[in-house]
This record gives sequence, C-alpha cells and structure tokens, in this order.
Amino acid sequence: MKIYNSIKYTALVAILTMVSCKPEFLERVPEDALTIDNYYSSAKALDAATAVLYNVPWFDFNDKAIWSYGDLMAGNMLTYDPQVTSFRSFEITGDNTRVMEGWRSLFNVIAHSNGIINDLPTKAKNVEKAQVNRCVGEARFMRALAYFYLVRLWGPVPIIENNSEKIYDAQVPRNNVEDVYKLIIKDLEFAEANCPAKSAYGGADKARVTNGAARTFLAKVYLYQKNYPKALEKAEQVINSGEYSLMKEYEDIFKTENNVTLNPAVNTETIFAFLWDIDNGGWGVQNTNQAYFAPYGENITGFADGWGSAFPSLDLIKAYEAGDKRKRATIMQAGDVYPYMTYIKNGSEVSGYVYPPDNKSLTNTRSSIKKYVVGSPAGNKGKGGFMRTYINGNIFRIAEVYLIAAEAIAKGGASSDAKAIGYFNTVRRRAGLIERTSLLADDIFKERRIELAFEGDFWYDICRLDPAKRVELVRNQERGIYGPGTTIYSTKVTPKEKDFLLPVPASEIITNPKLNEPAVPYIFK
Repeated sequence: MKIYNSIKYTALVAILTMVSCKPEFLERVPEDALTIDNYYSSAKALDAATAVLYNVPWFDFNDKAIWSYGDLMAGNMLTYDPQVTSFRSFEITGDNTRVMEGWRSLFNVIAHSNGIINDLPTKAKNVEKAQVNRCVGEARFMRALAYFYLVRLWGPVPIIENNSEKIYDAQVPRNNVEDVYKLIIKDLEFAEANCPAKSAYGGADKARVTNGAARTFLAKVYLYQKNYPKALEKAEQVINSGEYSLMKEYEDIFKTENNVTLNPAVNTETIFAFLWDIDNGGWGVQNTNQAYFAPYGENITGFADGWGSAFPSLDLIKAYEAGDKRKRATIMQAGDVYPYMTYIKNGSEVSGYVYPPDNKSLTNTRSSIKKYVVGSPAGNKGKGGFMRTYINGNIFRIAEVYLIAAEAIAKGGASSDAKAIGYFNTVRRRAGLIERTSLLADDIFKERRIELAFEGDFWYDICRLDPAKRVELVRNQERGIYGPGTTIYSTKVTPKEKDFLLPVPASEIITNPKLNEPAVPYIFK
C-alpha cells in the first residue's frame, strides 16, 4: 500500500465500507446517494465516520505485526511461524510480509484520520462545533498513535497531514524524528482539549477517545523524550482524575465479560483499546490473536485454529517473581486451571480448561500464551468463529500510568522518593508481590515488562535504553527451547545497532526512492 495512494482511504470510503465497533456503538447509516458534501449533516453521522478508526485500519497491524515487533523481537515470545521467525533472530529484510503489513496498516490509519481531520471542519456545517472538534480530536489521536508506532519502528518517516495533496506526488521524503514527535504532540494536545472525560460520555461512547487517553499518551511520549516534569504532570492528571482505577484482579482485565465493555461499571482500568467485533461485517473487524496463541490440539477455540504458533519464551517465564498473580493470567503452564474458559471436549463445549499437568509438551517451552485467549463461543455469549474473537486490545491502561509517574519522578534512575515508590507499589500490590522500599534503575523497566507482557510494548522499552545496554540486554536473553528433561537448547542472539529499526518495505522504496535518502525537516503550516 503506497503511502501516497492512501487517499483511497478517505472519510467517505471509510463510511461506505465500515462496520460498527460494537452493535450499540454505531448504527449503520443508509448508503444511497452519499457524498462527503452531504454525509456530514448530523452528529450521528460524525460518530459513524470516526467509529471505523477503532478497528478496520488497524487490523493488519494487530493481526501479527503488533506482537512480532513488540514481543517477539523483544524476547518475550518464540514462534513456529515461518512468516515471523526472522523477528526472533533479527534477520529481517525489506521484503518481509509482516514489515509490509505493519507499514501499510499504520499509513492506512493515517489516511483514514486525515480524511476526517481535513473534511469535517468544512463539510459538517450543520453540526455543533464542539461535536466536530471532538471527532477531529479522535482522528488526531489515532493519527498520533500510528505515527508513534512508525517513528519508534522505522525512525524518520514521511509526515502526511493531507493525503489529497500527495495523490499525484509519488516522491515523498522521510521527515526528521523530532518533527514526527512534534506532530504527535500537536495532535494529542488538540485531542486533550476537545475530547471529553470518560464520565462525560454516554453508553458505549465511553469506549471512544477521552481527554484521559490523550493525557496518558502525552505522558508516555514525554517519557520517551525524557521530559520527566511533563510526563509526571500528565500522568498525575490521569491518576488524580478519578476516571480510572486498577481492577481488583489482573486476570479480570482480560476476561471477555469485562473486556468487551469499557463502561466503568465493569472495566475501570482500560484507558484506550482497539475495539474488535464479530457481529457486524466481514474480515478485518475481529481480533485474531487467539488463533495464534491458543495451544495446538487442545480445542480451546472451538474451531480449526488455535495453532499455538506463538508461545512464551523461557526468558520471560524466568522473569516472573515467585507468587506473581499476573503469571497465570499471561502464561499457561502445567496444571493451571481456568474455570471460566470453555473448550471442546468429545464434541461438546465444556467449562473449566486445565493446561495439561503431565508436562505434555504443547510447545517447546512447555507453556502457552493465556492473555487474549478466551476460549470457545459457549463462554463468550455464544460469540466466536474461526480466527474471530471480540476481545479488545489494550493500548493504554491505568497500571502503566502509575509506572510512568514512578519513572518520571525517578528520572529514569534509582529513587527513594516516597511518591515514586508508592506509585510503583500500587502495581505490585495487585500482583501479590512484596512492596519495595526503594527503586533501582532497572526495577521499573522489569515491572513494565511483566505488567504489559504480550500487549506489544516491551520492544520499545528496550529501544529506550542506551545503545550499549540494549545490545547487552538482548544478547543475554535466552531465546532457546527445552530439550529432554531440564535440558535447555540455548539460543542467544546479538543484535547490531541497525537492528533496532525495521527496514523500510522494499516495494515502497522501488516506487519512492526518496525513502532511501536522508530525512529532511518538515515544514508545518
């Protein structure tokens, strides 16, 4: 998908091809005689136009790319899948399908967002300005999120604020990293100013972008820039807002019954998530994670998927402290019991899955991924299908905000500050772990790894480390597998500095050789 051709994904195309993110989130509108000029005539139409941003353009990124980048490269995960094994060993080339899918999906998000950002202010003439600005804020948040992934994965990338200006110009240069971050911050500041608090939304709209989501995102961006005072300011605005709180049990966050609704009466923790669905539309609106994560041959999904092609690494397994309650919610190991999860046994759906207690080797690390594995339809209100679940994908949770605040106070190093330790221990306390009385430089880094495992984030934390330290960390990770008994067939990989950025897709460079040239400044209007 060539980035300058993404004008095909304008707001109108999104409208005509979209499906709702949830049945109650959006009612489909009549499609006859629609044009951009007459479509944006009501608040309902504006809500429909932005609803597509919560799943469809993100699908290819979420399908395999998000975990291939964020967890497989990071050493949290191993795989049997020949399409993504190169991410384990850093043998990634520009013709890799997952590299192309991630690039394409993220620029599709940008194109969808740009259509709304540029069209709504002039086309939605009969809708209140506050409503227009709120929808534009949603789109700018999404554009910022797509660019946040792009800049961390590829470094300098082309900034496109209006796809219609690029449709006849195939030669698009990359822009400097600092300019990409400048755009991200500008977009998030607009979203913060124009999107309401979660409590101000009604019904299913509580799943939409909020000012709390924008502030959380800003806090994370500032943390990456080592702007610790601003990171702390935004994080504490979210913490002190009263809009979000940790759920009592970590495992509850990833149960379908709690996850598919972001109403605070049920889910108090999620700040922003991709909203997947299985009721409205065809391919591209559902979450496919379970198809790859569920252990092979256990009939967990109720369909012919559940390939177990991605599974936990030995390095991640050993990173858990004894007694950490997050482990069984993230990783399935011998004898783990999940009473709420249904699966197929002797042709019928039954409750109460038990991971084989007899050391049966379902994977070469004798473990499987639990997070985002939800079981067969019987335990999910009858909903599910081949490569289809509707569990949402968490991008920002309040637990991460506490860790951002702690790191900001510690300024990325050690700390004995009571507030930093308090924020840090808030997360550990839920996990059932002994609280700390001081923080070392690596404590928050390690805590983030465990808290956010398989949420596609650890690679970016590794990349934030000093160059020598990140090479050393990856080099010392165990990326091997079990042999007979307790034998480990060890595999260690030493990345080169170039491996901390992905190659630009080869097909893009053929069409646009400027992507091979040094980045240039972006001229903001």
